Amino acid sequence: MGDSEPRDIDERSEVRELLRGLKRELADFEELLADCSNMWGYDDAVYRFYHQSFKVYAVQESTLRIVARLKALAPDRELNAWFLQIVADGTGKIFTPDDNRRWLDTTRPILEAFFHARFFLEMAVKSGRELSAPPNCLPSGWAALLYLYGLR
Repeated sequence: MGDSEPRDIDERSEVRELLRGLKRELADFEELLADCSNMWGYDDAVYRFYHQSFKVYAVQESTLRIVARLKALAPDRELNAWFLQIVADGTGKIFTPDDNRRWLDTTRPILEAFFHARFFLEMAVKSGRELSAPPNCLPSGWAALLYLYGLR
């Protein structure tokens, strides 16, 4: 291949290290995704929202576990500011009876934070399973993950 031809692999060391770390810790990511995807970790959270149950607040723990795991993958990198804002808006919430009157305003950010965190966890698992090297022609899930770590 000549010097002017595009390369199929992203050679940036920080991107390659992200994928190496992901592959090294894939089993832990898969286990966390399974916990956040089963009936009690996913289905019940959405049900509790629609049932208007204070138990929807429990999903904040899963959100924070996911965020901690994602941060630990690349501790020297700041996660995407929009993602961190979504997480901040949807965690640290404590139920009060007044929340029932403002249910959507109060609890939608909790689920939104969980959904975004779970999405990035899912993309980490998918990328760790499917990618042998970081590609230049990016699948959307890997591209989103690179945005999370400020690498896109």
